Amino acid sequence: MPAVAAKRPKRYVNSSATTEFNIKTEMSMPAPPKKVFRSRISILLLISIFAILTPTVLSAGKNGWNHPGLYIIVATVGFVIMLLTGIRYTISDGKIYIKIWSISNGSVHVADITSVRRSYNPLSSPAASLKRLRVGLRVKGGGYDYMLISPAREQEFIEEVKAMNPDIVVDVPTKSTIWRIWDWDV
Repeated sequence: MPAVAAKRPKRYVNSSATTEFNIKTEMSMPAPPKKVFRSRISILLLISIFAILTPTVLSAGKNGWNHPGLYIIVATVGFVIMLLTGIRYTISDGKIYIKIWSISNGSVHVADITSVRRSYNPLSSPAASLKRLRVGLRVKGGGYDYMLISPAREQEFIEEVKAMNPDIVVDVPTKSTIWRIWDWDV
């Protein structure tokens, strides 16, 4: 069998300065690994959803378990649980990508992040928990905006983002006690 030589980058000589330089060919640097973080899921949020839907299910059960409204409620609960368990934050290529299952919900450049702070804001956001991170963003035109997210491994998430943009101001206390029910997460 003939010996196979290892691939090396081609070398070219610059005719004007007679200096040698390398040009990358087939050998390229591997892409940095992407980090995927699931959203934490708030027990308080789940209890609230089930507390709202339980009386409806029980009243539908009184009219017979074959009631069509019962199927709609069960399908709705299944859909909500599917949404809550499918939220993912992916850090790759200098961006944070937000997806709910395979549906993209947008992306943010890490370079545009100015701050990360704790928030319990109940506004609608791609976060399945009330214990959230308020990510401050620099917007084109000089303004500021923010997004609310809730990564399950938030310290690791913050370290990853901070490594990509050391100018980010982080104000996230790690103090948690059993009496703070809004901190109860899965």
